Amino acid sequence: MELKFLDANPILRLLTQDQPAQSAAARLLFEQVSSGNLQVTTSESIIVEVVQVLSSKVLYNIPRHEIQRDLNVILALKGLRLAAKRSYRRALELYASSNVDFVDALTVAQMERQRIKTILSFVRDFDRFPSVVREAPTSDR
Repeated sequence: MELKFLDANPILRLLTQDQPAQSAAARLLFEQVSSGNLQVTTSESIIVEVVQVLSSKVLYNIPRHEIQRDLNVILALKGLRLAAKRSYRRALELYASSNVDFVDALTVAQMERQRIKTILSFVRDFDRFPSVVREAPTSDR
């Protein structure tokens, strides 16, 4: 079976139901993915885009816990082939339970998966995670 790449807009149309024709087509597409009759994959950038669009105060302003719930359903679909699904689930968990942006939550999840403790960053949001030690780069030699 041919593996196809999934863009952000079918996910967004499914979850927002804001464009009736495209939302109906997305629903049919995800029914095929759910049954395993269609094999798809996507990328980290697509998942980040979906989270950012859904959480945007200008666009949808969907609460973090709802984004987590809805994307976890999609991640669990039988026909979705995605490396490191656990990292995305963990990133969604961190995102929903904290006030950090999704990219930082995803970074922490990837660090945990790779058993990396220290991040070199000026971003203080990483200090919120007990599993991470942040080292700010300095000009001292």
